[in-house]
Amino acid sequence: MALPKGKVKKVKLATRKEIEEIKRLLLEHYPDSVTELHYRNLYELLVSVMLSAQCTDKRVNIITPALFEKYPDIHALAQADVEEVKELIKSCSFFNNKAKNLVAMARMVEEQYGGEIPLDEKELVKLPGVGQKTAHVVLIEYTGANLMAVDTHVFRVAHRLGLSNATTPEGTEEDLVRKFKTDLHRLHQAMVLFGRYICKAVKPECERCFLTEYCKSKDNFKPR
Repeated sequence: MALPKGKVKKVKLATRKEIEEIKRLLLEHYPDSVTELHYRNLYELLVSVMLSAQCTDKRVNIITPALFEKYPDIHALAQADVEEVKELIKSCSFFNNKAKNLVAMARMVEEQYGGEIPLDEKELVKLPGVGQKTAHVVLIEYTGANLMAVDTHVFRVAHRLGLSNATTPEGTEEDLVRKFKTDLHRLHQAMVLFGRYICKAVKPECERCFLTEYCKSKDNFKPR
C-alpha cells in the first residue's frame, strides 16, 4: 500500500557496529571521492552547485562551458542580463528561478562582499539561491569541511541502510552527522556516488553492492 504523501517508511535502524562497518566500507571503496561537477575555481563551483539542484551533474556540465565563457567571474555575472542567462541555462530544470538567483547572487557578492565569495556557512546562506545544502556542498568540496549534505542519493542510501528514519533532508543530515561524526566530507561524496551508480532509485545493482548485508530495504525513499 502506498504511504501517504510526506511519509517515509521506517526501517530497522543500524546498530553502532553496523554504522562503523558501513562507514569503513564507504571510505574504503571511495577513498578520494569528489564531486562530478566540472569547475576550476570557487565561482564556478558555486554556480555549478546552484544549477545542480533538481538537475543532474551531467546536464550541468553540458551547460556551464558556454555560461562560464560568457560570464567568467562574479563581476561579469553581476552585470548579466537575466534573460541572456536564462537562454544559456534553459535546458536545466527551474532555469527561470536559477537565472534570477545566479545574477542576484553575483550582485550581492559584488556589493556586500567586495566580489569575494564568502567561505563561511552563515554568510553563504544569505546569498540568493544558496540554501544549507548548497552551502555545505561548496564547503565540503572546496575546503574539505567536516560537514554533511543530503541530496536525493544520500537520503535514499541513508534510509536503505538504516542510518536514519527522518522524513526530511535536514533531519537525515542531523542523524548522519551524529552517527558518523568524522570524515563527513568524504562520506557525503561517497554516498552520492554509491547512490548514483549502485544503490540507484530504480533497479539498484545489488549484485555489485558491497553493503548488501547492511541493507534494510530496497524501497525508493524520497524526502518530504
